[in-house]
Amino acid sequence: MDEKVFIKEKKGAPVIVVALVTAIVGSLLGSLFTYFVIENKVDLGSGDGGKNVVNTKYEIEKTDSPVVAIAQKAGPSIVGVKITSVSQNFFGSLQESDEEGSGIIYSEDGYIITNYHVIQTAIKNSTAKVQVTLANGEETYDATVVGGDETTDLAVIKIDKTGLTAAEFGSSKDLKVGELAVAIGNPLGQELAGSVTVGYVSALNRKLTTDGRTYKLVQTDAAINPGNSGGALVNSQGQVIGINTVKIGATEVEGIGFAIPSDDALPIIKELIENKKIVRPYIGLSGINVDKNTAKINNIVEGIYVAQVMANTPAAQAGIQKGDVIVSIEGKTVKTMEELNEVKNSKKVGDEITLKVNRAGKEVEVKVTLAADDNISTNLTN
Repeated sequence: MDEKVFIKEKKGAPVIVVALVTAIVGSLLGSLFTYFVIENKVDLGSGDGGKNVVNTKYEIEKTDSPVVAIAQKAGPSIVGVKITSVSQNFFGSLQESDEEGSGIIYSEDGYIITNYHVIQTAIKNSTAKVQVTLANGEETYDATVVGGDETTDLAVIKIDKTGLTAAEFGSSKDLKVGELAVAIGNPLGQELAGSVTVGYVSALNRKLTTDGRTYKLVQTDAAINPGNSGGALVNSQGQVIGINTVKIGATEVEGIGFAIPSDDALPIIKELIENKKIVRPYIGLSGINVDKNTAKINNIVEGIYVAQVMANTPAAQAGIQKGDVIVSIEGKTVKTMEELNEVKNSKKVGDEITLKVNRAGKEVEVKVTLAADDNISTNLTN
């Protein structure tokens, strides 16, 4: 219950009268309230370096749950994404199929973020139709694909509409385990559009490998289901701090979902909007991860066994040979291609990197100048 303090003033010293309305059991078992305080400050302009700043007003709003305010703020920025395609079945007949996911309004003029895997069919089949349904459920628009990046599972689509409610983005680097996390999206499709699920940030920098790609993700126990992909993971301020992308689904698993951190996603999104593709540096080799047991059996060192060096690539020009074992990049020990790519992808095209390789039992340092390979990016012009 509330504790109220009244101050009355007499001609002498002020007398403080405290009125306590208490119900200990009730306060423990009753509803908990969250108070949002907005402080307005006014600088009186006295030229004293900001010392003469006074608080002029406090507004206190009481609500049963902060999630109500979060949903009201972020909800209008979450949309449904539907992909309709026509394919030929085994008997030669044409059949139509639908796939659905979610999206986040990035800008008021119609740019929308989603997952690459949500619109993958439309990326690979130009005849597929992409549609976006706004949060009100009443407005549906045809969308064009701006660009997609399979490596990060991010994509951008656009609708011909202005005046949209763009999402506010927060910084994922400031997240802490245990923070409130709210997932908003369309689990199982448009019929459950705008569903809000609540949980916490379960872990940070979780590495998850799927389809041969390793992602560094935010883990949450807020329910993320098929159709939530491309939707938002939101913090207590109603700011998007992650793009929901995947969950672990198994009978013995519950409450393990993942989102792409906003700080990782936003640079990709901006580049897709500006250039319609992501150009990453590449070395030009394929490798096999060599663990301790494999190294012992084959009488080589742990690291990345170079299985192939492509012609006319930075690797070839630097003199890397098939049979070399890469043991470090830029002074960092690596044992897997995923670790190698993580360092490489933090560099830019044209940067020079140092690889240390074990060649016939001897360690050799190799300088490699990274080049651009458009083939590793999805290049879309529509």
